[in-house]
Amino acid sequence: MAGATLLAGIGWLDAIGRSLREGFFMFWETLWPLILGFTLSGAVQAFVSRETMQTKMGDHGPAAVARASGYGMASSSCSYAASAMAKSLFVKGADFVAASVFMVASTNLVIELGIVLIVLMGWQFAASEFVGGVIMIVLLALGGGFWLRGRLVVEARQRLAGDSGHDEGHDHEHAPSGSVALQQETWATRLRSKGGWADAATYTMADLTMLRRELAIGFTVAGFLAVVVPVQVWNTVFVHGHGSWTTLENVVVGPFIAIVSFVCSIGNVPLAAALWKGGISFGGVVSFIFADLISLPLLLIYRRYYGTRLMLRMLAVFWGVMSVAGLVTEVLFRAAGLVPTTRPTQVVPAHFSWDYTTYLNIVFLVPFAVLYWAYRNRARLGGAEGHVLDSVCGMQVEAANAPATTVQDGKRFYFCSDRCLLRFEADPARYTAKRRDPNEVAGSASVPVSFGRLSKRPEGKGH
Repeated sequence: MAGATLLAGIGWLDAIGRSLREGFFMFWETLWPLILGFTLSGAVQAFVSRETMQTKMGDHGPAAVARASGYGMASSSCSYAASAMAKSLFVKGADFVAASVFMVASTNLVIELGIVLIVLMGWQFAASEFVGGVIMIVLLALGGGFWLRGRLVVEARQRLAGDSGHDEGHDHEHAPSGSVALQQETWATRLRSKGGWADAATYTMADLTMLRRELAIGFTVAGFLAVVVPVQVWNTVFVHGHGSWTTLENVVVGPFIAIVSFVCSIGNVPLAAALWKGGISFGGVVSFIFADLISLPLLLIYRRYYGTRLMLRMLAVFWGVMSVAGLVTEVLFRAAGLVPTTRPTQVVPAHFSWDYTTYLNIVFLVPFAVLYWAYRNRARLGGAEGHVLDSVCGMQVEAANAPATTVQDGKRFYFCSDRCLLRFEADPARYTAKRRDPNEVAGSASVPVSFGRLSKRPEGKGH
């Protein structure tokens, strides 16, 4: 009996070890794409003006939807930051559907997502994500015009504007002009600016810092799913052998797995690879990746922003749109003969080897080191003007456009989202102790504390 127990324990330890190894090699396989993707994303965020985002999304007509999609593609891929930015745009006058399109584009049409999908799952999945993303945006613009409108949306805007609008009109009164002025220059001038590239490096490092938890969870959980979960479980969850009914069931179940997995942003790509190995259909994979915007933590954020009823309506619309987009994408790709006909027996190699992945990882670690140096020396290079770091997640935000702020011990703190503000207010000492003056970024001039407060709660109050 004792021997059997010992053998069972050894078996579980071996399974845990193999799962962690699988998760690590998933990370190793995608290291250089992550560096490349986040570097390009940081450059776009640093050099693309945000002023236009707040003025040209007043409806959900074709032109506004196209602009919202473009602005989303130029933003951070973090789902939490995207939801906070969408809320800020909505408060400042953007149409609710257009703000939702912005969220969808910022989490599904970004460069880093496509690169990681190509490396980890194949070019077909990257192509399906962009094709399906466009389909989803069209469906959201059409369906949202019927369901994401009316009294609930009006009441949500009034509540948000009422809570944050008492300082409206002072958002930019004392805003440092460096970053804003740089974004108004020609592209040639912007690209020659050391300060601009320092800001780009900071956006890159801040996004990686902000998403480290999601990435770690995603790779770890994916490793366990790929190693520990038996095939019989996948066959129970995902219907097989029933033709079109199989695809239909899979595209509906895919978003449900995203809701309960708690993983969003790029962190759900390793999970998608594990699900594809386990037997989910092509369209089910697509709908699962789309559904990072309805993971449970984000649903709670929507509830806090817009109220329970509008959150439930968003869940229904998003789930439906994501499932239909996954279904249509599979039909199109199957008709074109682009759906992979074989599934991998393993997601990634189980050992190191001197192949193109290893060489590319080594090569890309060099510019990553340069980026890190520029991030650490951003003030000396002329960057950081008008920017601050979120004291909780480390994301770089423009102080004048911060989605949430608060004052603690006479100092103003800035946050990328209300989620980070809530975490800060739950334990201010934890975050004030580990950072310097929050109004300083690497020795830059302090940001005046008279910026307008954009948070939902009155200044100085807890939750």
